[in-house]
Amino acid sequence: MIRELEDLHDGEDIVPTLVSLGELAIPRLKKYLLEGSPSHIYQPRQRAVRVLAKLGAKAVLLEYLAMPKEIGDPVLQFGEEAVENTAARALAHWRTEEVFQSLLKIAGARNLPGVIETLGLFRRPEAVPLFIGALQDDMCNAAAEKALRLLGRRARPALVEALSRNMREADEDPGVLVRRRSAIRVLSTARLSGREWMTVRGLLDDRDIEISVTAAKMTLNTPGGQDKSVALRKLIEAIPQADWFIQAEIENAILKQYDFARDAVDKEIAERSDAGEENAREDRTLRTLLYLKKKAQERRGGSS
Repeated sequence: MIRELEDLHDGEDIVPTLVSLGELAIPRLKKYLLEGSPSHIYQPRQRAVRVLAKLGAKAVLLEYLAMPKEIGDPVLQFGEEAVENTAARALAHWRTEEVFQSLLKIAGARNLPGVIETLGLFRRPEAVPLFIGALQDDMCNAAAEKALRLLGRRARPALVEALSRNMREADEDPGVLVRRRSAIRVLSTARLSGREWMTVRGLLDDRDIEISVTAAKMTLNTPGGQDKSVALRKLIEAIPQADWFIQAEIENAILKQYDFARDAVDKEIAERSDAGEENAREDRTLRTLLYLKKKAQERRGGSS
């Protein structure tokens, strides 16, 4: 039956039967998982992991994750990491100190999104440094952001520190920039203290357009914020350099606060329109602001 897990078409059908065998199946499944060879067709090993999880074989899954794995072929490594991530996510069923400490140790040695996801569910501040480090890993980035959001205010000091790092460090290490972008994305959904807002305020002039635009959006969306006019100006100034994703962020931010932005938008349109018809056709900022004004009018039924 374990061999039938490798049937590409019907392998999933044997999973319930193996589960029904109970503890009798665990030793053979353990051998299949721990002693079996990695493969680019990794679904059979994932099925074995799911059966072991349903049978309550927590110790086997922990042992498997802790095993050193020397895999030279990147395709085989990708497949085996998919199996490891399945095992790590299955361990979320056991919110025990043993599981937490084991996953913490594994995450300290290497990044796996499944491990980060499960650690995040514990919502324990001891894992914050690992989550901050995982922000700059492309595979773990999303899982680390989610974990930090789950921790709420307990993660904010570390996120603020990640944003405040020396700019020279960001220039020398692209991963630092990725980490800073993630940190401000997480903070953008939080209620910040006055001291934390001072950090965000300083990011309006950040050299990275994604960070400065996110800081401007946060400031613009804050009720009664004294820097809203500055933030609006930063968003408008960023339009010529923005890629399509950041352009959409800018447009959504201005539309969301269009009642506040209307006078500044109208003034900018008038000044840029006076530059002449040829310049106006090539002016990306002018085209964007005219589009936003039209969208705002359509939302109001053409009344403004």
